[in-house]
Amino acid sequence: MIGQAELRDTNWTRSSFSSGGDNCVEVAFGAGETVGVRDSKMIPGPLLAVAGEAFAAFLNGVKDGQLDRTA
Repeated sequence: MIGQAELRDTNWTRSSFSSGGDNCVEVAFGAGETVGVRDSKMIPGPLLAVAGEAFAAFLNGVKDGQLDRTA
């Protein structure tokens, strides 16, 4: 699995729904099936590195409404 240091140097993508603001999550698709996630307001700050399979499962859960709040 790729480390956080390698993810910092890769291309990061911000959602097209961010409207140019800084309140956004950015993702980077690194080598070795690793996905990086970071806060666009804290670019030099911490980032989360997750396995691509886990990130895909998260996205599918969001799309299917499995993570919708009921209250």
